[in-house]
Amino acid sequence: MIFDLNRSYGLLRFNFKTMGLLATTFILTDTTSCEANAASSTVTSTVTTKATKRKSAAVRPVEANRQSVALTAPLQRAPVSAVRAADSGETVIVTGTRETGKKARDSVSPIDIVTARQLAETGMPDLRNALAQLLPSLTMPTGGFDTGALTDSFSLRGLSPNETLVLVDGKRRHTTANIYADPGPQQGSTPVDIDMIPLAAIDHVEILRDGASAQYGSDAVAGVVNVILKKTDHGFHARSISGITAAGDGFQQGIYLDGGAKLGSRGYVHISGDFLHQDHTYRSADDLRTHSKINKLLGQPEQTRESVSITAGYHLTDSIEAYAVATYAHRHAESYQNYRTASSLAKYPAYAAIYPNGYSPLETLEENDWEVTAGLKGDLDHWHWDLSSVYGRDYDNIGLKNSANYSLAAATGQTPTRFAVQGFNNEMWSNSFDLSKAFHIDGWPHAINVAGGATYRYESYAIGTGSVASTYGSGSDALAGTTYQNAGHFSRDVVGGYIDVATHLAKNLQLDLAGRYEHYTDVSDTETGKAALRYDPLPWLGFRSTISNGFHAPTLAQEYYSSVALSPTAARGIIGANSPGALANGATSLKPERSTSATGGIIIEPVKKLHITADVYQINLRDQILPGGNVYGDQAITALNANGFQLPSEAASWSSASLSTHWFANVASTRTQGLDITATYPTSLGVYGHIDWDVGINLNRTRLTHQGTDAQGNNLLTAQSIAYITTGYPRSKMIWGGRYTSGDGKLSVGLHEIRWGQTTSELTYYTGATNSSALSSTDFLPFRNTPKFVTNLEVTYHVMPKLSFTIGGNNIFDKRPSRVPDGNRYLGVPQYYMSTSQLGMNGGFYYLRADLSL
Repeated sequence: MIFDLNRSYGLLRFNFKTMGLLATTFILTDTTSCEANAASSTVTSTVTTKATKRKSAAVRPVEANRQSVALTAPLQRAPVSAVRAADSGETVIVTGTRETGKKARDSVSPIDIVTARQLAETGMPDLRNALAQLLPSLTMPTGGFDTGALTDSFSLRGLSPNETLVLVDGKRRHTTANIYADPGPQQGSTPVDIDMIPLAAIDHVEILRDGASAQYGSDAVAGVVNVILKKTDHGFHARSISGITAAGDGFQQGIYLDGGAKLGSRGYVHISGDFLHQDHTYRSADDLRTHSKINKLLGQPEQTRESVSITAGYHLTDSIEAYAVATYAHRHAESYQNYRTASSLAKYPAYAAIYPNGYSPLETLEENDWEVTAGLKGDLDHWHWDLSSVYGRDYDNIGLKNSANYSLAAATGQTPTRFAVQGFNNEMWSNSFDLSKAFHIDGWPHAINVAGGATYRYESYAIGTGSVASTYGSGSDALAGTTYQNAGHFSRDVVGGYIDVATHLAKNLQLDLAGRYEHYTDVSDTETGKAALRYDPLPWLGFRSTISNGFHAPTLAQEYYSSVALSPTAARGIIGANSPGALANGATSLKPERSTSATGGIIIEPVKKLHITADVYQINLRDQILPGGNVYGDQAITALNANGFQLPSEAASWSSASLSTHWFANVASTRTQGLDITATYPTSLGVYGHIDWDVGINLNRTRLTHQGTDAQGNNLLTAQSIAYITTGYPRSKMIWGGRYTSGDGKLSVGLHEIRWGQTTSELTYYTGATNSSALSSTDFLPFRNTPKFVTNLEVTYHVMPKLSFTIGGNNIFDKRPSRVPDGNRYLGVPQYYMSTSQLGMNGGFYYLRADLSL
């Protein structure tokens, strides 16, 4: 296979045989926990090969693209369960390996490590936005519509958020109950909302950019994000971040607190908490019906979030430790829907009396998210064992305010203005037992690490009905309540087991083999495997490669979710694949997605302290689950009626393309190919300090290799939906810059440039004086969201060793996405296209940060 990057990206050109190139070595060292450094020491992140003896100045972690600087903090003794090696200056990783004490620089698979200090240096108030500033391979949606705007998601390597597994301290994290139901690359996803984990609780994040289903189970197709929580047993840290956009809206205030204490002489407890509030932003163009910006559809939702976490550990004996983790978060969020004009209410006197000037419905979210982990771990005859149980739950109460029910108003002459429309509950109970031991066999000079384990997981998804007022007739305006026909409680059981064997075939040649079997009670059995190889022929040169297959079961939400979103002159429904309306139109039960992944690369240090890495990857994804059943007009109305949904009487006059219904199906096979490159180099300025330079690049391309057809042989995907999965993510993302640190460590200045590559979309044409009617469901306008350059700058000054202040800005020149042509904006309002994952629409963000350590 020939891969032409010059044609694809206009940046460079090289050819390779995908399976013939050995994989990239990504190596990182980090002296200690970001918040647990000795007062005179530095956090040092370096890229090096296994045998490299050179020391380099503090540089940015591999692929994190924001260099570390000399940091000062009170001396802290590592707790009994610390993840750092006590006698080493290098990070001990727990992701991508089953070996105990494995150092990042010895990893067989590509792995990034981002510390808490580097997250803070971005100035971002939450984990998702911070990682997006640091990692070229990670992207997030430009925006979101309806309830999809109320849950935070991210993507790795241009794949759906569903394809990334999130762990907390190595344990599977439960997902959100709020499905992203609107069109776009994220449609159908119910990812882990990592922003519900307190930012103050995070010690560091390990990102495995490799298929890992054989190691961790379903979901790990694009990679694994493992959030490691703080476990220090003393100290206190407080941080405040205040920020506002260049437009003067979207004010954000975040408060982050954490501290640790001893539990007697054998244990610790660490408590952390976040508070974050963000205001709406307003980015809509003029509404063609009023020729004003009264329509507030386009913009950031208002959100208030409180979260807390507790981590604790206690040595019951010298070889057995009990541990526990608990997190809780509450979120209130509100998202604007399209404005309803006063003239549109003339036929409804009850409406007109309540809203004489028209109204803007607001979809609201009250979310409660919590998870509890308890376990025992220890050593017995050199066997390392870990027995754990994790219970997690996310409950979403979706409401609607500033709205009404047309049918109820016509029938009774009155209507409420607030509704309870939907309720979703996602539950996970996961139990696992893991064992590992390093064997030494006569005649074999290298240790053989053998690991294995068994898991049992219970998953459930519940859909609650809306209030009577929200479901009567055509239902509450903007978002109809869930009817009893579409409510229910659904569950499944998952049992599995795995084995992992790692050893050296020669002094500089490592091999890691993993295999897993899983049984899902609602879909099928699966066997997955992974093989990884690493070779270090020279102290300054290393290679590695991996090949694996993956498995992703359909989520319960994809199987059973149903709803209808109403606009002033349009309706869009989504119904369960096994529902009457879908079955009547040829739908079939969902099958699991399956994948095959390969990575290969090289790391090289051609001159002292100049570290360059390159990693190429290919992911073949089969039977991808997307909205594939597409019916329009009267056929859509019939399907919705079969599922208990009714539409307003005005729907009879709407165009066929403005009325649609979809359901999830296995509709596509895709091939994703990409390249990651990093380079770091420190420059010493003697007594004046040093500068750490860094470059990170991700090039990514997804192609459709196959799509499904219906019973009549018609393709299940439109050109618009194909664009969502092939060109909705940036073709490239590049981050480069550096950080200056003064000789006395009091002043640091970080400057980085991010280039967001292009995205391409297929836009709907609208007709009429107010762009109120969709013209076609098959003909679209190809739209290129051109590459964008943004500049991030921050300046930090330590007024005293324990107190620092920072002023900074992300996207300081206020760059925005490309503007959508006038004829492709519904009602003229959405001047930016939110259904992509390129540059956000908010523009510049400027902030002040204060840090205090005690």
